[in-house]
Parts: sequence; C-alpha cells; structure tokens
Amino acid sequence: MIPTRREEQVRSAIVSALLEHIRSNQTIKLPPFDPVLSKPGQHYALTNVGAEPNAFGGTVGEFRYQFEGEEDLLHLIVTRASGEPLTVREAQQVAAWVLPDLPSSLVWLRPGTYSQHFYFGHDELLNPSAG
Repeated sequence: MIPTRREEQVRSAIVSALLEHIRSNQTIKLPPFDPVLSKPGQHYALTNVGAEPNAFGGTVGEFRYQFEGEEDLLHLIVTRASGEPLTVREAQQVAAWVLPDLPSSLVWLRPGTYSQHFYFGHDELLNPSAG
C-alpha cells in the first residue's frame, strides 16, 4: 500500500476534524446512508459504510476507512472499496497508516470478513504522541 499525496492530505484533514470534534465534545457520526451510492448485494451495509463523501471517511489504495464515535469510544471501520472480503492484516495496515502514532496495543479489534472494526478511546488521540 503506497498512499498518494492526495490520500495523505485527506487523512490529515480527517484526523484534524476528529481532534476538533473530540476537543469540543461533539459526536462523530456516520454519514447519512445514500441508497444511490450503495451497491446492492448480501453485504451492502458492511461494504458501503462511508461511501458518501464526509469529514470522517477516506480511502487509501483499494481500501475505504470510516470513523464514528460516541461518548469516549472511537470506531474505525475498514473495508475494501470493491466490496470484496479483506483480511484482518490488510485492515490493520490501513489502521496503522491512518493513525500511525496510536499503539496497536490500545486498539480492540472486532474482525469480520467484509469489514474490520477497530475501537479505541478518544483520549488516545489527544495524547501528544498520537495524532
């Protein structure tokens, strides 16, 4: 996975938006579901989350990532943009690229087949060594 300059710029904007929302105690919501952008199929909800342009989702290579959070827990969803299955390892590489300063030991993983889900505390991004 070799990110483009544009993907790096989008990632920086997303992390900045996350930090701004966390500091001001605002909920980080999923974008409204757009059925026009969804790809019908058995796993469409899992594979289309974050397909809509929004302040908390982006892409890197063939992968899409989306943040959402409530109270003190952040959720990072990683999918393959094509909707095909992805491995935990592939998703971990995306998560490590999106949040390179967040120690993996502080992240809880809920593995899947079509989407991988990572959870961690908001305060971990406010740590001077993260974000």
